Amino acid sequence: MSTMARTLRDSTTMARRNLRRQVRLSLIVYQLAVPVVLLLLFVYVLGGTMGDGLGVPEGGRSAYLAFVTPGILLIAIAGGATNTAIAVTMDMTEGIISRFRTMSIARGSVLTGHVVVGVLQAVAVVAVVAGLAVLLGFRPTAGPLEWLAVAGVSALIALAMTWLSVALGLVAKSVESASNLPMPLMLLPFLGSGFVPVESMPTGMRWFAEYQPFTPMIDLFRGLLTDAPIGNSAVVTIAWSLGIALASYLWARRSYERVTDR
Repeated sequence: MSTMARTLRDSTTMARRNLRRQVRLSLIVYQLAVPVVLLLLFVYVLGGTMGDGLGVPEGGRSAYLAFVTPGILLIAIAGGATNTAIAVTMDMTEGIISRFRTMSIARGSVLTGHVVVGVLQAVAVVAVVAGLAVLLGFRPTAGPLEWLAVAGVSALIALAMTWLSVALGLVAKSVESASNLPMPLMLLPFLGSGFVPVESMPTGMRWFAEYQPFTPMIDLFRGLLTDAPIGNSAVVTIAWSLGIALASYLWARRSYERVTDR
């Protein structure tokens, strides 16, 4: 068996193991529950007032549903970072890595298995949340190509967030700290264009919102789903995602090698 085939086989085995553990610990329920609760809260509690403040002719709850859904989709992706970080830290602290080192398995398959499950879960949760938004009255104008682009962008962003969460899970000293380290990823959509237009923010906050990575990602989702102007959001989103994924991958690989070389 070639090295590539062996790595693919072992990574698939690790992915199945991680998926079973995610289901057993109900971590995917948490990843799905947060965006669903936020969507219902912002639409039915705050949506009427927030929608009237958007400055669009129709206003109201339906207008805010269309505005806030892209931000909720990004939270659905970012929410998986906590699950992945916890799962990686559990592997590091419960001794299973020492057992893997005694077995004839591809060295990188442990982390690859976490990444594969994290990306698949994120895309699945995005699909469920988008379906719920449609049931609530969201009427996207996206055609098949735009929906395909939404799936691709979701997978690309999820890849970046998952590698970052793997790196955070490797440096965390305990499961408790692993659950806290990815918390800023859940807050960034609130400090961007996810819930209010950045034009309504104070100058300093507006500058941060315009240049932080999640704003172009949200704007790209909004443009693909509702024909809102995209500008350079696609290019910036791809650049941020690839940059975060590459930097996080190198960080995770170095941290993992330090652990497994001990």
